[in-house]
Amino acid sequence: MKAVESVMVSEDDGVTRIDRWLRRRYPDLTQGQIEKLLRTGQIRVDGARVKASDRVAPGQSVRVPPLPDAPPRPAAGALAPKDEAYVRSLVLHRDDDIIVLNKPAGLAVQGGTKTTRHLDALMDGLKFDAEKKPKLIHRLDRDTSGCLVLARHPRAAAALGEAFRDRDTDKIYWAIVLGSPRPKVGELRSWMRKAPGPRDADREMMQRARQSDEGAVHAVTQYAVVSEAAQRAAWMALRPVTGRTHQLRFHMAEFGHAIVGDPKYRCDRPTPGALPEVLQLHARAIRLPHPSGGEINVTAPLPPHMRKAFDALGFEEREARDPFAPFAKHA
Repeated sequence: MKAVESVMVSEDDGVTRIDRWLRRRYPDLTQGQIEKLLRTGQIRVDGARVKASDRVAPGQSVRVPPLPDAPPRPAAGALAPKDEAYVRSLVLHRDDDIIVLNKPAGLAVQGGTKTTRHLDALMDGLKFDAEKKPKLIHRLDRDTSGCLVLARHPRAAAALGEAFRDRDTDKIYWAIVLGSPRPKVGELRSWMRKAPGPRDADREMMQRARQSDEGAVHAVTQYAVVSEAAQRAAWMALRPVTGRTHQLRFHMAEFGHAIVGDPKYRCDRPTPGALPEVLQLHARAIRLPHPSGGEINVTAPLPPHMRKAFDALGFEEREARDPFAPFAKHA
């Protein structure tokens, strides 16, 4: 950019720190460059000098001085057409603010040790008509399938992030667990923390903790048995009240009814034959406030490996037409 610009903060930008607004709009600027431009008064808001931590709001005008040309980007970073088609095939819902995906089991949400293919690397395929790629609002484990929410612009990201933090969202997971839990409806509560050791996604585990332990967090899960296959396995509806790492998997193993196919959190019960050795945990439905008003309610169809397990155990989806029904009294 070779001339001074006056850039209006848009409604989609929301209320945010000026340095974050600049990083989003001019991604090639470093934080150090931004702070220097602010410190020397070259960047101003409504004519006034500001600090990096000051906030801007829709309707304000930002003076931006001439900036250095962005370095050329290698073409190798472009998303292959087959990858774009693949990630778009996962879309369950899309509007101007939100995208909800049906994440498949086995696809990591973000990269890590030995993880080169992940959803974050495919985000450019979900820009559609927007200038920027969408932003992840929450996470699912690599082997958990189902509803995953993305925000298409900063205002939506702020609103959705607040909804998740304030627990205004309602998420229902379906799982197949070992044995037949009793009682059939209840609530699981515990303190948990990350076990010492490597922190990459493939090795990370949670362990039982005391409230006084360093790093301990409180986890609450509501559950209901939807159907049973004798005493061998049960189809469960799980509602996480809190959103802790591996919470559902940890709670079910601690309950003595580990989720079928879980390689980390186990119990002493045998796995029925003919069941796929894949984690039988699916984010079935999500209900949350829409950033532009009203409510959004999305349901993800069962993945093939869980449909195969349902068939083997005699479970039928029609037994739970409304995923939220088992928890109506808690609403």
